[in-house]
Amino acid sequence: MFDIASGELLLVALVALLVIGPKDLPRVLRYVGQWVGKARRMASHFRSGIDEMVRQSELEELEKKWAEDNARIMREHPPVREYDSLPPPDAASKPTDPIDPKAEPLP
Repeated sequence: MFDIASGELLLVALVALLVIGPKDLPRVLRYVGQWVGKARRMASHFRSGIDEMVRQSELEELEKKWAEDNARIMREHPPVREYDSLPPPDAASKPTDPIDPKAEPLP
């Protein structure tokens, strides 16, 4: 995130040592460390919230695409019901021989 070279960091540490003094420097560094830790936790929490919103959006898009594909497939290939393919029942008809359907009806 921040592009700080080692020379720049050494310069900041030297100035902090001169300005703050060696006695108070550990307390200041601890305070700065706590502040940086809080900032990182807040950034992590924010990032996880954004990631969750992105995942939710992607799921909604996938569900919408799936529903559209499913509707298209159902339009192109409607379900075939077993009773739709059977001939209409005729009370006068008798079962025929399964080997030779053109033969005389069975008694």
